[in-house]
Amino acid sequence: MEKQQPYCLMPWIHFHVGNGGKVNACCVANIPFGNINEQNFEEIWSGDAIEKLRNKFIKGEKDNRCAACYKLEAAGGKSIRQETFEKFPEVDIQNQKLPIYFDIRFSNVCNFRCRTCWHGASSKWFSDAKELEKNIGEKAIIQNVDDFNLFISQSGKALLQAEEIYFAGGEPLVTEEHYLLLNWLIEHQATGIRLRYNTNFSKLKFKHYDALKLWENFSSIEILASIDGVGALGEYIRKEMNWEIIKENRKKLATLSSIKFKIAPTISVFNIRHLPKLYQYCIDEKMIEPNDFYINILERPKHYNVKVLPPEYKTQVGEEYLNFFAHHQIPPAVKLMFQECLDYMNAEHFPKAWKQFQMETQLLDNLRDENLSQIISLPK
Repeated sequence: MEKQQPYCLMPWIHFHVGNGGKVNACCVANIPFGNINEQNFEEIWSGDAIEKLRNKFIKGEKDNRCAACYKLEAAGGKSIRQETFEKFPEVDIQNQKLPIYFDIRFSNVCNFRCRTCWHGASSKWFSDAKELEKNIGEKAIIQNVDDFNLFISQSGKALLQAEEIYFAGGEPLVTEEHYLLLNWLIEHQATGIRLRYNTNFSKLKFKHYDALKLWENFSSIEILASIDGVGALGEYIRKEMNWEIIKENRKKLATLSSIKFKIAPTISVFNIRHLPKLYQYCIDEKMIEPNDFYINILERPKHYNVKVLPPEYKTQVGEEYLNFFAHHQIPPAVKLMFQECLDYMNAEHFPKAWKQFQMETQLLDNLRDENLSQIISLPK
């Protein structure tokens, strides 16, 4: 008899802590299970909210709050839902008692002000957000987990048997709780856990912590470096990025065979046309192997979504991708990612949001004394 496969695995295997301590079904679906600062781990993991979603998913039913995944799938992209089935193919939901996949965003602490980000995910964004009246509260740092030791005491049993811990931002490599957790795992000999990072990759040392020395203790680490463009374009999109530092940090990983390094661009209006250039540059510079590419297609905010691009520009992007395919040897899996970007871009058109993109870009350019037109050429 085949194992019963639910619509999504997340409610049986995943524990995600986000803004203000809210525990949601995942990082893209606003399906709340509780708050880690107000309830203990067991109350949330066995609570009514998560059980209700499990009962729905086990019947193969969707939830309209999962729109990010099924819209991405319908448009030709690969969703987190689909990736989760691929990563955890042996899960038996009937016997799954504890989460095996953690995503803990301890705070919004970050040292970058990326164009496609916001104050909720970056403390560095605070001053710009306040100027634009888009700040969340009156403090730059938003603490998601109030008491690290209490969180560990409640979730420790589950953490020690986890298969993967995913660290994202804020920026994990400048977040002290991330290093405290690594030390805790090492002390408890739980170094077989797979560590996975979404990081701007600008810092390998923080305070007295040295990420490379800590990583030496772990057997499997995946670095997804959030790099959206080569040189000036990358630095424009991810404000505070220094391209030369990124290249130097990449060289420092060479001694650790346990680390798999990938380039993981966020695909937006700013960089979809330049994606082939980014990929080929990273291959030529030996920053990655041909298959070490992972894309994140931006869904929100809508005005940065590639669907807002004018039709004639979309046509140019498609033609340039086809030319790139014709003149370069690209692994099938990577070529499929490029095709997913095109399919997603062409699935719909949001002309009104293009005007908002132009307005938002001008506002931020004025605030930061930058000029997008000096970096790339976009339609008027």
